Amino acid sequence: MSGRPLTTDVSDALARRAAAVIPGGLWGHQHTRFLTPDHPQFVAESEGARFTDVDGNEFIDLMCAWGPMILGYRNAAVDSAARTQAELGDTQNGPAPVLVDLCELLVETIDHADWAVLGKNGTDATTACLTIARAATGRETILLARGSYHGAAPWATPFPAGVTAGDRAALDYFEYNDAASFEAAVERAGDRLAGVMVTPFRHVEGIANEDVDPEFARLLRRTCDAKGAVLILDDVRCGFRLNVGGSWEALGVAPDLSAWSKAIANGYPLAAVVGADGLREAAESVFLTGSFWTGAVAMAAAVATLEILREGGAFEQMTASGERLRKGIEAQISALENTKARYTGPVTMPYVVFDDDGGHERIEAFAVACLRHGLYLHPRHNWFLSAAHDDGVVDAALAATAAAFSEVDAAVASGRLVHTNP
Repeated sequence: MSGRPLTTDVSDALARRAAAVIPGGLWGHQHTRFLTPDHPQFVAESEGARFTDVDGNEFIDLMCAWGPMILGYRNAAVDSAARTQAELGDTQNGPAPVLVDLCELLVETIDHADWAVLGKNGTDATTACLTIARAATGRETILLARGSYHGAAPWATPFPAGVTAGDRAALDYFEYNDAASFEAAVERAGDRLAGVMVTPFRHVEGIANEDVDPEFARLLRRTCDAKGAVLILDDVRCGFRLNVGGSWEALGVAPDLSAWSKAIANGYPLAAVVGADGLREAAESVFLTGSFWTGAVAMAAAVATLEILREGGAFEQMTASGERLRKGIEAQISALENTKARYTGPVTMPYVVFDDDGGHERIEAFAVACLRHGLYLHPRHNWFLSAAHDDGVVDAALAATAAAFSEVDAAVASGRLVHTNP
């Protein structure tokens, strides 16, 4: 394979040390079992749209820390706001005034929000949404789209270890964008239906992303209204990348509750649930808390992040760069001679799927080739763009994808990459 060689000595040594004291060496979505052997595990520093691993390998980043970096690494305004608050205090006996500032700003920014409560990560937010919906309706069943990821708690995790049937006893499933499947799930729930949770578009690891059918979104809204159920939009992954005011705002579909995290504070740990006035009493009735949920540093970072997004320019830059990347990748795909691929997903959260790639050999080979040409992306998770991805960064990324597509195409032609069933 062409491209530069990647040195891994320092990372390998750290991985051996980690394996001795951490089960599996690392946890969750950053576990090495989800990466190719070539993907760097440890990062030394990052800035803008680039990062350098502990062995000195530098990459253009198309993962944005798995989504949080919407303005780019080490954004000066965000980091300055966080440092200023850190000098005053972070986790204290009570919240700092910035908590009120941030909740007011969330209500002003997110079109369907009348109130906000804060947490630390996406699972906090999605779990709180389920609890509030059940408290509001006095019912138990929540409907979810099959395969959608909503967090790492037992009710949501895609991995069954340690999960009991009771953890998911009050859940039922439908197929995304499938009206008949959804209506059947509603029928099964009957008068137990508390709510419906859905992602803004279908993003399931390792398969083509799929935009929501606007009529399907409207069907969910009409059904929840008719049944007295709560419509919950999980905007943890997509929030502020599709629309600053809420991912379904352009569709004219307002959820009753929505969950936010990832990009809300440009890398500082924070999450939020926002909701309509009709659910204010239910939100007050449930017990939501965590020792670090009133940490003020992340809130100050979130205020700075939202102010930048609201003033205009950053979202538009990110979207324009996504369009540039899409057009470039689609042109590269059209030139392939021996394999076929598809660009999928929104321009700010793209993903490429190869045909005849049930075992993901081709997308993994593509990801490794990109690494060797200085571009970091993940073979099974959607990618992300930030406002730091300017034209120069995107053009450099496209140079890497062009080389990677060429290498995969040649490998398919030679028989080195053949289709393998999963």
